[in-house]
Amino acid sequence: MIPAPFDYVRPASLEEAFELLSKHGDDAKLLAGGHSLLPAMKLRLAQPKVVIDIARLPGLRGIRKDGDRFAIGPLTTHYEIESSDVLKKGCPLMPEVAASIGDVQVRNRGTIGGSLVHADPAGDWAAAMLALDAEMEIAGAGGSRTVPAREFFVDIFQSAVGRNEILTAIRVPATGPKVAYEKFANKASGFAICAVAVVWIDGLRIGITGFAAIPFRAVTLEKELERETLDRNRAFSFDVEPLSDIHASAEYRTHLVEVCSQRAISRAMKK
Repeated sequence: MIPAPFDYVRPASLEEAFELLSKHGDDAKLLAGGHSLLPAMKLRLAQPKVVIDIARLPGLRGIRKDGDRFAIGPLTTHYEIESSDVLKKGCPLMPEVAASIGDVQVRNRGTIGGSLVHADPAGDWAAAMLALDAEMEIAGAGGSRTVPAREFFVDIFQSAVGRNEILTAIRVPATGPKVAYEKFANKASGFAICAVAVVWIDGLRIGITGFAAIPFRAVTLEKELERETLDRNRAFSFDVEPLSDIHASAEYRTHLVEVCSQRAISRAMKK
């Protein structure tokens, strides 16, 4: 289908982008990589009157070391993360997750910020952000704030980024090699029917996406595994309601999340 008519603007600075968001309100949508917004517009699930292209805004792209953490610009592409030698050495979960996203074309154009703000419950990055306990920097005309990953994913397709705000940075900690990402993907789209990110940082951290309406940190399972070793025959506890849809029933998703969790934990702890 063809999108509904819209105006296109490309701000030259964050300040100008904030002004445009404030001026147009709910009639505006931000464009970064376009892999979420453009398909929705073609299907007319989204019909913004104004598209604000922030893909070339200065200072919102790249990866840099910031103390004991890495700061990643929201306009950084999946491929740039996948191929980053800095992250491969210092935070290897990020390149591993990036390599599992879509196909080469998607990874070359899609951005981490666009994916996170879109907040698709089957998106890959959420599991990694939760397992890493990442921090999201969000800015607007009134100033900036930092939101932890556990508070960032609010609902289906709804993040903590407000109507007149922009995600300006993602901060993740440096880690050792004990990380893993296990994903059972939809063969047509590449999105996660279930995916589990595991990282060892002073203990086991587990982030899960695709399983429930909102990505979540598997705190109950983490606590259980502090007290006992991994048993492939045990049932895991997740304290959330599994999704049931055309892709997988709740029962099947429960099986998938247990298998993916076992594989990810085993692989991470062998490194």
